[in-house]
Amino acid sequence: MRFTPQKINAYLFFKLPSAWWCGVRLVAITNNQAVVKVRYGFINKNPFKSMYFAVQAIAAELSTGVLVMQEITKQSEKISMLVKENKAEFTKKAKGVITFSCTDAIALRETVNKAVLTKEGQTCWLTAIGTDEDGDQVANFSFKWTLKCK
Repeated sequence: MRFTPQKINAYLFFKLPSAWWCGVRLVAITNNQAVVKVRYGFINKNPFKSMYFAVQAIAAELSTGVLVMQEITKQSEKISMLVKENKAEFTKKAKGVITFSCTDAIALRETVNKAVLTKEGQTCWLTAIGTDEDGDQVANFSFKWTLKCK
């Protein structure tokens, strides 16, 4: 399957409707990067006049997870994926359009290949950086993905 923003956003609507209703959208995906955007608004706000942290986490996780899904589909083996741990740092109020980008595809590719070769579970930390419309960093999320051949 070829991953496109349209296919992933349709997937969100049917399989992760809370993400879709909060406005989380994949806008670009390549072999090396995934970019997700979400706009601050009524449905995803917090009482402090910024975007609710959980919505940011959804967007950040999607930017890492879609790369994992894409890499797994390139393999002949069936591989399971699961977030084992995550860390977040918030550096500025999230207002306007927030863009989360993950560019850790090379490390991910090596981890997937190692899981296929060894037939043992592997872990990989992937980072998503959230920036606002001015290019200022608002958040930094790291997700520890576990990958295991079935």
